[in-house]
Amino acid sequence: MTAARLVARCVHGLEPAVAVEVLGLGAVTRLGHREVHFRMHRSGSRAVALRTADDVFLLAARRPDIGTAKEGLAALADLAATADTGRLLRLREEHGGPGRLTGVEVSASFLGRRNFNRYDAEDAIGQVLARRLGTGYHSRRTGVAPPPTHSGWRLTLDGTHATLMLRIAARPLHRRTYKQHSIPGTLHPPVAAAMARMADVRPGHTVLDPCCGAGTLLIEAGLHQPQARLHGFDLSPEALRAAGQNASGLPVTLERADAARLPLPDGSVDRVLCNPPWGGQVAARGLLAGSPSRWWTELRRVLAPGGLAVVLLPDADDIATAIRRHLVPQHVQRVRLSGAQPFIAQFTAPAERGRSR
Repeated sequence: MTAARLVARCVHGLEPAVAVEVLGLGAVTRLGHREVHFRMHRSGSRAVALRTADDVFLLAARRPDIGTAKEGLAALADLAATADTGRLLRLREEHGGPGRLTGVEVSASFLGRRNFNRYDAEDAIGQVLARRLGTGYHSRRTGVAPPPTHSGWRLTLDGTHATLMLRIAARPLHRRTYKQHSIPGTLHPPVAAAMARMADVRPGHTVLDPCCGAGTLLIEAGLHQPQARLHGFDLSPEALRAAGQNASGLPVTLERADAARLPLPDGSVDRVLCNPPWGGQVAARGLLAGSPSRWWTELRRVLAPGGLAVVLLPDADDIATAIRRHLVPQHVQRVRLSGAQPFIAQFTAPAERGRSR
């Protein structure tokens, strides 16, 4: 039997990070907009363990893009009709998904302007699939979330291809089971996972998040490297409560402190992971409210010689600020997140400690 064709969907900009993670499981066959296509070396549940992907699907059917006209929607019915649902069910179960194809729900997205909306495309696919499977269809047109038992299908129109996919897991991978509590500005878990992998956390490393929020970065770092020592600080009691509940069962130490005056010795931290409060969704508090650049001075103070910091930054000016604090940029990756385009930046502290100013 031909190996299953799989598609990992991700935040735009994380395609290379997802591809690197996939290479531990199989062969990458194509990189696209927010997509990594691949084949597994063997079946099993490892595909649904990808941390940097938003979700993983089986490729169900593909045809040329239907174009911009509403009349093209009829061709989507043909796309749904060609999907081998019996084989998809077997493959989904082999790769760790549920053993039944229950009610149908479809999520569609497309590039470019069209003379139809996403709900038109979803209904064209979903109604045909539901009839073929003898089950119900939930339209997203109403704004009501689909029942959790429904099988998730994904349709993408990228200008070249119309692609239909079936979600392997019962729910999207980015919905982490640990994320029981959230706060404003909390980080998207796959982005946090990509940052943790970029930090190259190793056994015994001390990992710091000086503005830990709900703990997402520290939790992803701990799941990536269970033998790391994880420390989080925040001024918000609400954030610390959320982080403590989310990180339950993980060796994460949490403490209330100002990110500009951390209770840590000089050069005591091997890795820094952080999504600092630069005034977007969350305003800076404490000493940072009056002088945001103090965040960089304190980071440089606690980071060990040769240590790494991986930080989410809203614009390129912050990279220049880091350089002035004698942090050396090693890699910068722009991502699209919640309508913004921040940078994931990796910095190294010089091997010999110097004075920061």
